[in-house]
Amino acid sequence: MFAKRSLDTPAAIRRTALDLLARREHCYGEMLRKLRQRGAAAEMAEIELERLQSEGLLSDARFCEAYVYSRSQRGYGPVRLREELRQRGVAESLIDQVLQDAAWDWSALAQTAFAKRFPEGPAEDLKERARQQRFMQYRGFGGHFPR
Repeated sequence: MFAKRSLDTPAAIRRTALDLLARREHCYGEMLRKLRQRGAAAEMAEIELERLQSEGLLSDARFCEAYVYSRSQRGYGPVRLREELRQRGVAESLIDQVLQDAAWDWSALAQTAFAKRFPEGPAEDLKERARQQRFMQYRGFGGHFPR
């Protein structure tokens, strides 16, 4: 097992942050939480994260776009994605901006998710139809149910 590295210097905090960013995009809040869990002081971590933001290495907008793309390709809709991004500390205005982008055809994504889960199509039976609707709501497609 690896010995726990101490994050008591700005260089150590920056190195750890860059290691995390090399794996995938992170938002500011998520990165701060991870650095704090690894033993970084809040003030020093915030200073380093602000520096990474000013250098363009840490971007909530880029994280939000990458997250929405990745999760939407797995069959999740805007309602669920909004909540997941909120939980990660992304600003509401940024979430709105990304989710309302014309690049996302939520109806088409909903139909794809529905067809993948229910290849037989919409059910005639009310009980089965309700189950299909619950599935779509769970996935975050509240208003995008195939007819």
